[in-house]
Amino acid sequence: MLNAAVSSVLPTTLPAALPVAAAAADAEPTASTSQLVLAAVIGIAVIVGLIVWLKMHPFLALVLGSGALALVAGTGLTDTFTSFTAGLGTTVAGVGVLIALGAIIGKLLIDSGGADQIVDTILDRTPAKRLPWAMALIAFVVGIPLFFEVGVVLLIPVVMIVARRMRANPILVGIPALAGLSALHGLVPPHPGPLLAIDALGANLGLTLGLGLLVAVPTMIISGPLLAIPLTRWVRLDPPTTVLGVPDDVTGGTGSNGTGSSGSGSGSGSGKGDAGTATATATGSTTGTTTLRKPSFGISVLVVLLPVILMLARSVVEVAGATSTGYGTILEFLGEPLVALLITSLFALVAFGTGVGRTLQQVGDLVGSSFAPIAGILLIVGAGGGFKQTLVDSGVGDVIASGIADAGITPLLAGWLVAALIRIATGSATVATITAAGIMAPLAAGLEPTQAALLVLAIGAGSVFLSHVNDAGFWLVKEYFGMTVGQTFKTWSLMESVLSVVALLVVLLLGIFV
Repeated sequence: MLNAAVSSVLPTTLPAALPVAAAAADAEPTASTSQLVLAAVIGIAVIVGLIVWLKMHPFLALVLGSGALALVAGTGLTDTFTSFTAGLGTTVAGVGVLIALGAIIGKLLIDSGGADQIVDTILDRTPAKRLPWAMALIAFVVGIPLFFEVGVVLLIPVVMIVARRMRANPILVGIPALAGLSALHGLVPPHPGPLLAIDALGANLGLTLGLGLLVAVPTMIISGPLLAIPLTRWVRLDPPTTVLGVPDDVTGGTGSNGTGSSGSGSGSGSGKGDAGTATATATGSTTGTTTLRKPSFGISVLVVLLPVILMLARSVVEVAGATSTGYGTILEFLGEPLVALLITSLFALVAFGTGVGRTLQQVGDLVGSSFAPIAGILLIVGAGGGFKQTLVDSGVGDVIASGIADAGITPLLAGWLVAALIRIATGSATVATITAAGIMAPLAAGLEPTQAALLVLAIGAGSVFLSHVNDAGFWLVKEYFGMTVGQTFKTWSLMESVLSVVALLVVLLLGIFV
């Protein structure tokens, strides 16, 4: 389990597989290498086919793909889903709580106007010519606790308003924002994909978080502000005259028009000066007849960075071998992922709840409303854990890992390739991460802790490669920017591909020195 994996100092085994080993022992088949390879091909083909051609929800596709893999691998009929159910339970127990706590933090950050405060403060202090870099910074900070789709809905209206103020091509400020969000989505926990890969590969969460941030920064710079310059020449878009169909003077300055985020039921509604006066109810600045205060920039940033600081501090203590000291023990406890996110959630309840004028009932209702949007994510992540465990218990993972080793391909490159191929086929970064992590899990058992963390990042990098028409994000960006399919390929798809390759190169470079 994830919590077990990160509670020990730099684990080198596969903690995720341990709790389910006994449960799946009776289900483990004895099959030839060719049969196991065929089982892997059929299992993955079933998942891809159901998602791509039958448009089946990834949860059901992963369940059926796991069953097909187990049967072809020789598992007894009555034990077809034994490994799957055990893996699902273990994954949800380890990762699900972290995702739920992250959802609470993200919900409170948006509805309190904390995200708007971060956006407004950075934009107010940035010269016009540096606004593309400011948008990348905003996306990088705000994107840590927010799911990708929520971040897009929050920031795209801001992008359009900034582009109108600059009278510039919206690609110039939009690509940096999208690059920042996408880099965090694929590389940095507590996003679901990296969390799941950490769990599956038995990597250290704090170490992966630190290396993920190290990889994400240059990746975002190259694929964001720098790449945006040539993209604006290749795809010429007129400066927007409206923000999501609404004239700019109705949106209240630089903020969005209360567009609402995925599952959050709120808009960003930020504004320079009179912050969101036209969208007060969307931002949560008023509730009924109660006027709510807006959290300060410092408090908003602190809530975003607090879990990062705590988990990184734990990793530093572990690497330094200071866990037996008094302060080391305290930092080790506070940096436990569950504890770090729980502390941040409780702090957010005060900072973004009662601290800005909400009643206890209103805070409770906000927390409750944060869980519904993540139900589907939890099911997909859990099913991915079940599929991974089926791969491991059937012996398929060992066969594939042995083949990769014999072929002389480095684990980092192999993980990226597998994730990239599944991403292209299914359009889902989460499914790509799940499948690649399951396949690479046996190899991770023999890796040094830093290499296991880098393998997580290589898989994450591959999971965002070449977003195209089978990816919901492709259409989300296309519609928001008002581009044609061809223009979306030349901007969004190219940016995702560049981001993926640059991240891989940075990971490979780090693999040489760490």
